[in-house]
Amino acid sequence: MRHHRVMKKFGRSTAHRAMLMRSLVTNLILAESIKTTLPKAKEARKDADKIVTVAKKGTLAARRLASARLLQPKAVQKLFDKIAPAMEGRNGGYTRIVKLGTRKGDGAEMCVLQWVMPEVAPAAAEPAAEEASKEVK
Repeated sequence: MRHHRVMKKFGRSTAHRAMLMRSLVTNLILAESIKTTLPKAKEARKDADKIVTVAKKGTLAARRLASARLLQPKAVQKLFDKIAPAMEGRNGGYTRIVKLGTRKGDGAEMCVLQWVMPEVAPAAAEPAAEEASKEVK
């Protein structure tokens, strides 16, 4: 019986499954968007959200934890320099899953796993600059 097991096994050994998740999260950080099957994306999303929460602390210990969980030093650097500061105002939900339909070969449900990056509206920034220039005059 299942008895509320959390992790899906994907027909792989424990080490293979752990390396698969580490690889998916590392590639998500480097490419900012990955195309994979829906069950793999749902499992990788858990690890990606946790690693961003760790990176938002910005400490040396957090950097060491991230480097232990990610496969490439470039991914750790990008996580701390670009992704974690962009997610500073969010309390979770750092990733989004967009369903693409089924794969032609085996009918597996495909999706895109990507970061939820806040968009900076250029129109909102311009009036503040105009008001600042009026106050100077």
